[in-house]
This record gives sequence, structure tokens and C-alpha cells, in this order.
Amino acid sequence: MSVCITIDQLVLKGFEPTERNALVEGLQSELSRVLSERAARHEWARAHRTPVLRLGRMPLEPGTAGARNLGRSIARATGRGLKP
Repeated sequence: MSVCITIDQLVLKGFEPTERNALVEGLQSELSRVLSERAARHEWARAHRTPVLRLGRMPLEPGTAGARNLGRSIARATGRGLKP
């Protein structure tokens, strides 16, 4: 089984280029991990569309480590939000 997520647009205003890269890296790596879990794949076995996810507030720590952590947090919240 494969999972395909399309992110049409990712707008990251106010981030330095290194922070943007770290955020995207954290987001991609954590999304891959979250979406590859066997239990999650079973729940997402049917096709569905989720046009908008409201993820709630997330803290942003300074620097690239904070941006990477934010990317991971976004990915985990996305995984929870995609469950039917």
C-alpha cells in the first residue's frame, strides 16, 4: 500500500532560509515516519480527501532546532488529523 499526500503550497513567512530548510526537513522526515506506521496505514486504507486541517497552536523555539521541532510537530498533528 502507498500513501500520497500533496501539499499544494507551504508558506513560511518570517523564517530565515536555514530555518525554512530545517522545518521542511523535520516535516518530511516525520511525515514519512508517521505515515509508514502499520496501524496508521490500516486506518487510511480507503481513499479520502482532507482539504484543510486545523492543527492548533504549536510553540516555536528559536533557531534551526526549533524550526525542525516545529516541522515534526506539524507532521504528527497532520497524521492525527488525517485519521478518519
